[in-house]
Amino acid sequence: MRKSTREALSLEYNIGMFKKKPFLDFIKRCFDIFMSLFCIILLSWLFLIIAILIKCTSRGPVLYGHERVGKNGSFFKVWKFRSMRVDNRPIEEILTKEQLEEYKNEFKVTNDPRVTKIGKLLRKSSIDELPQLFNILFGNMSFVGWRPILKEEWETYYGANKDLLVMVKPGLTGYWACHGRSQITYKQRVKMELYYVVKRSVWLDIRILWHTVFKVAMQEGAE
Repeated sequence: MRKSTREALSLEYNIGMFKKKPFLDFIKRCFDIFMSLFCIILLSWLFLIIAILIKCTSRGPVLYGHERVGKNGSFFKVWKFRSMRVDNRPIEEILTKEQLEEYKNEFKVTNDPRVTKIGKLLRKSSIDELPQLFNILFGNMSFVGWRPILKEEWETYYGANKDLLVMVKPGLTGYWACHGRSQITYKQRVKMELYYVVKRSVWLDIRILWHTVFKVAMQEGAE
C-alpha cells in the first residue's frame, strides 16, 4: 500500500482541514473547459459508434442521466452511456437476496444481471463515463475530484463530513478511482475522497490523471 494511501486511511477528517485555493480552482476550470471541449470534438466519432451499438442491441435511450450530489450540496444529472436494460420492475424482483444486501452496503452489485453485453464492455473500459465530459464543460464536474455519489450515499456514509466533501466539485476521476476503486470497502473510499478534498493541488491532480490513464489502459478496478 502506498504511503499516501496509508496516510489517507489513517487521518481523521473535519471541515476545519479545508483551505480555499482560488488560484488552483481557476487553473482547474480553465483546464476543464479546454480539455473537455477538445476531447468531445476528438471523440465525436466514437460517441456516434457507441450510440449505434446501444440502440441496435437493447431497447431504451442511448444516454442515462442520474441525479447525484454536487458542489455545495446541489444536485445535478450525471450522464453516462446506458449500460443496463430498461426494466421497470422493482429492484427487489431483479436481484437475489445476496445481491440486494451487497447493493445496500456498497451501492453496487458484482455481476449485476441488469447490465447488457455492450454495457459490460463499456463499463470494463470506463467508456460508459465519457458523456461526463459534457458535465465538465458545463461546470457541474471537474476532471479530478471525488466521484459523484447518490444522496443516500452522501448522507449515510459521510455523516459529519458531508459538508467537507462538497466544498469542491466531483470529478471524472479521483484519488479513490485510481487507488483501489472496486477493491476496497466503501468506508475506505470515504477516507480517500476526503483526503483529496483536503490535500488537493496541481501536482496531486497530475498524479491522479496519470494513474487514471494507466488504470483505464490496463482495465483495472472497473466493473
